[in-house]
Amino acid sequence: MKKYDKISKWIPEKLVEMDEQISFTKQMDENAGPIILINKFNVNPEEVDKFLEAFAATDKVLKKKPGYISAQLHRGIGGSCVFLNYEIWESAGHFKQAISSSEFLSSVAELPPSTIMSPHLFKKLAVTGVCVD
Repeated sequence: MKKYDKISKWIPEKLVEMDEQISFTKQMDENAGPIILINKFNVNPEEVDKFLEAFAATDKVLKKKPGYISAQLHRGIGGSCVFLNYEIWESAGHFKQAISSSEFLSSVAELPPSTIMSPHLFKKLAVTGVCVD
């Protein structure tokens, strides 16, 4: 088995869609930008350190990819093992290309077995009197 066959089998088991109406993979086909990736991770307490190491390695790969702007990781308070990753990309196309690379797939394969992820792509929205586009 090729090492990337492992990731193609791993992701569907560990990915929980945020939106029942559109899949994360379908979102990447949208011609949109800039986009924001929000990815919620749930990790078992005993695997938090391994998760943080794998996250850092993955981000190191992504920072080198065209279209990457920035990233931030947040952790729930009070001993929570829920993490929220917020990344900004120039476009959905740039993001799709970056996460399709063998370098990325290899790094994400190092996430601990308990990791459950819920990624979703967003576009900034203007709401009159609240926020600007």
